[in-house]
Amino acid sequence: MDKAQLFAKAKEKRPLMEAAFNYMLTHPETGFREWKATAYLAAEYEKLGYKPKLAGNIPGFVVDIDTGRIGPKLLILGELDGLPVPGHPHEDPETHAAHACGHNAQSAVLLGLAALLAEPGALDGLCGGIRLCAVPAEELVEHDFRESLRKSGIIHYYGGKQEFLYRGYFDGCDLAFMIHTGGGRHNFRINSGANGCILKRAIFEGKAAHAATPSCGINALDAASIALQAVNAQRATFREMNYTRVHPILTEAGTAVNSIPGRVVMENLVRAANIEACRTVNTRVNRAIAEAAAAVGAKVHLSDRPGYLPAAYDANLCKLALSVFTEVVGAEKAVYNCSKTDWETGCTDMADIAAVMPALHGYGSGSVGVGHSPEYAVVDFDSAFDDSLTAQFLLVQALLRDDAVEAKHIIRDAVVRFPTRADYFAYLDALFYERDAVLYEKNSDRVILDL
Repeated sequence: MDKAQLFAKAKEKRPLMEAAFNYMLTHPETGFREWKATAYLAAEYEKLGYKPKLAGNIPGFVVDIDTGRIGPKLLILGELDGLPVPGHPHEDPETHAAHACGHNAQSAVLLGLAALLAEPGALDGLCGGIRLCAVPAEELVEHDFRESLRKSGIIHYYGGKQEFLYRGYFDGCDLAFMIHTGGGRHNFRINSGANGCILKRAIFEGKAAHAATPSCGINALDAASIALQAVNAQRATFREMNYTRVHPILTEAGTAVNSIPGRVVMENLVRAANIEACRTVNTRVNRAIAEAAAAVGAKVHLSDRPGYLPAAYDANLCKLALSVFTEVVGAEKAVYNCSKTDWETGCTDMADIAAVMPALHGYGSGSVGVGHSPEYAVVDFDSAFDDSLTAQFLLVQALLRDDAVEAKHIIRDAVVRFPTRADYFAYLDALFYERDAVLYEKNSDRVILDL
């Protein structure tokens, strides 16, 4: 299939992609709830002749394509979830879920890629295998819900790609990529990496009382307010090179204006560009929270959960992708930001894939508005669908043709953070943290910070 034929075939898949995009747009679901999207997309893959392997008790599935020739296995992903965005034109009126990050476009393009790969002759000259994955729960939202799934044994980790790794759905895969729908002046953009994060919750326990007699209570909101200031005071100590971000919110802070709050809940994310900075800042934040609680005589229960790892995408895979993107849209519209000054300060669980195999998380175009806002929309379907589909197909060819020489080169020279999956899971598991951080001795004024 030459370039002209490829562009024509990509155009042919537009109705299929638009239908999937619109279905997910009008049926948005948050992470680990994407049952409608899973059912819709799985049925569409079946129409193309594929046999999706469902994840079972969580949404999502994988589809395997065998070229018939021995070689590496390539993993390509599309995300299923929206996130709560009240006020978005297409939000679910009950859950406030909306596709304000373009995941529905990603999933639509992945379906288009499946259709293109099913065309006669599409696999000619390729070797190895291709695994397409419709993966849930990239957005780190609804922590209570995910914790309930974890405690009930349904999931082990909060992120969908982490959970799929844990379940073995990516076993046998040698390298991976995905193209995230985006905006901006470039049609395709690749960043060298992204921040990692740790999820945090602090439950301040005081003593409720009438607001007219505050001496009878212990104000948990005061403890939380001091904690917010203490955490904020740490910011001057963060090294700029680590791109540290700390952004707490109060999700429960009293129920009546004439009552002293006896319980306040703070949720927080600690983000940084490397593991060491994440853990160091996280320790400082925990200390600030505990000392704030002790200052007013409150207790505080700290819960940390592994978020996503800092991302380090494979340089050789990024360079190959850039050459493909340039072929599709021209050199002026494709960029590889390989310096630290172009670091992605958001987080993604694609980083966790990159920690165990060479991987790439690129960005396409076609959207306007700030991501995660009511103004976000995918408006340029030529870019979001046709260009992305064409680029992904060409990248598959570039990796797996000629006895997969490019893929083998990337795999041979790759340096990943964890040499084995067991090492990766051991690291994540060590981040789980649960503790009553302030202890008061009976019949004593002594306070113990148990960190």
